Amino acid sequence: MSQRRNPFTDPALPLFAAQDELRALALGGKDGMRPAYLQQHRRGLRDRCVDGDGGALSDFDLLELVLFRAIPRRDVTKLAHELLATFGDFGRVISAAPARLREVEGVDLAVIQEVKFVEIAAQRLARSKVINRPVLSSWQALLDYCHTTLAHRETEQFRTLFLDRKNVLIADQEQGKGTVDHVPVYPREVVKRALELNASALILVHNHPSGDPTPSEADITMTQQIEQAAAVFGIVLHDHLIIGKSKELSLRSAGYF
Repeated sequence: MSQRRNPFTDPALPLFAAQDELRALALGGKDGMRPAYLQQHRRGLRDRCVDGDGGALSDFDLLELVLFRAIPRRDVTKLAHELLATFGDFGRVISAAPARLREVEGVDLAVIQEVKFVEIAAQRLARSKVINRPVLSSWQALLDYCHTTLAHRETEQFRTLFLDRKNVLIADQEQGKGTVDHVPVYPREVVKRALELNASALILVHNHPSGDPTPSEADITMTQQIEQAAAVFGIVLHDHLIIGKSKELSLRSAGYF
């Protein structure tokens, strides 16, 4: 009878074979070693995070780390694969609505809580770098925040950034949610909220779930309407940013208004 080789110590075992060996042990090994191998695998991923090697972690690795906390005593390999296959990447898993997450077999309340915790933490960290700071001198931080908040959503969301006289960001508020290709926005509501906050300038932001930030005719028209309505009250529209999956488009820079 052949003896099972240890994928962590046998240098002759190819990487992919080692991964298959690990999964076999984790999912159904009968040699009594499954807990030790699973613990070693989890410990290895956690150590890489603590050691600052997070950049080398794949989307699958990151998702496993999230699921470890929600499901501490079961292998999460299959569930991680299912989530990535359903949503496409780590960002879209984390940004998915709870109702959509529940559609994946194996997702329970504990999983949803961990996923949403990561999403909230990521948004809070990105927001802390722009709120109450001069936006125009922290433009890259603002773009990072917008991508963190919107780039991976499955439906459109429209947000307005309200600035004071010194272009310091004083509020960031959702103005509307929509479908995969449309979100209703009412210029009067945007301007009304700006007046309530005593804002002097605005930056509009919304996402395109398709990943392509090219503006539609409706996007351009709505931007022009808000600029005109705001100008009546002396409020400046600095820009309208459309966030795609990996890039953004500035309607101001593109000459649309």
